[in-house]
Amino acid sequence: MSRSKKRTGGVTMDHVAREAGVSLMTVSRVMNNVPGVKASTRDSVMRAVKALGYSPNAAARSLARNGAGRIGLLYSNPSAGYLSQFLVGALDGAQTSGALLVIEKCDASLESEAAAIGRLIAGGMAGVILPAPHAESDSAIAALREAGVVAIAVGTGHARPDAHGVRMDDFAAAAEMTRHLIELGHRRIGFIKGAVNQTASVERLLGFETEIRRADPPADCLVEPGDFTYRSGFEAAERLLSSDHPPTAIFASNDDMAAGALAAAHRRGLDVPGDLSVAGFDDTPLATAVWPELTTIRQPVARMAEAALRLVLQESRDQSRRDSRAPIDQLLPHQLIVRASTGQVPDKS
Repeated sequence: MSRSKKRTGGVTMDHVAREAGVSLMTVSRVMNNVPGVKASTRDSVMRAVKALGYSPNAAARSLARNGAGRIGLLYSNPSAGYLSQFLVGALDGAQTSGALLVIEKCDASLESEAAAIGRLIAGGMAGVILPAPHAESDSAIAALREAGVVAIAVGTGHARPDAHGVRMDDFAAAAEMTRHLIELGHRRIGFIKGAVNQTASVERLLGFETEIRRADPPADCLVEPGDFTYRSGFEAAERLLSSDHPPTAIFASNDDMAAGALAAAHRRGLDVPGDLSVAGFDDTPLATAVWPELTTIRQPVARMAEAALRLVLQESRDQSRRDSRAPIDQLLPHQLIVRASTGQVPDKS
């Protein structure tokens, strides 16, 4: 370890993860005594805990282990940047509240999801946080409701009638980004869709198409499928840029796909934004790791995760009213972040 001096002030799991050279998830698994962590990794984490003087609220953790503070989190999101921000928010919220966060990973299949939900229910969770794509899963939410476990859907395109939720307005955010491109003079804009099984993808496409129809003078759009991965963004951008009349701007439904679009542009020797503007969505760390840095929509991912954790605790402690009130829908604000990847439409005269 590079540092052994104890920190002053509040030490978080993030500090421990950096000291030990592991992920936040690994620190969480060690602190919660989750099996499957290598002994050498566990030792590194505990050395970092000792070196930094990290001391979670032991009394609160003891209470959590006995019931009301056990909160599950299920994930399989393909975007590492999104997942990293989500975990930071959830872990910070857990530390502040003294809750015990139990993290379960599964793949995209219904069988894997059902098995993971079953393990969380069997583990006595007071509630389970479901980030996309699991926030869209009717079967997962039904299983949790039947077991009397609070379900919090995070990042859906619209409010669910059967579960509490924390989200942002994807339609409005995509519309704002589209207006930004139109105001720069772009009238032929490519759009790369997100995963088809997520309502947020639908809302982002609708927001884009709505502003395209409102443009004066009229604008054209070219829509290509994607699945929120870098590879799908690269391939979609290749198709867009290979057309007889390629777009002057590409708006991708997340930063991973926008980074893929940047790579496709660089591969063709195009200057960004001189020849082609590229915009993303989410404002993950990747947005400032690529060149040029991405214009994007800042989605408050960490704040959404933290809000979801607080909502689980609130609802699990108020069991007497749980079945009698409508689901809570928390809407957090987005922000348009303009960086170097978008500019005025190219002058072809």
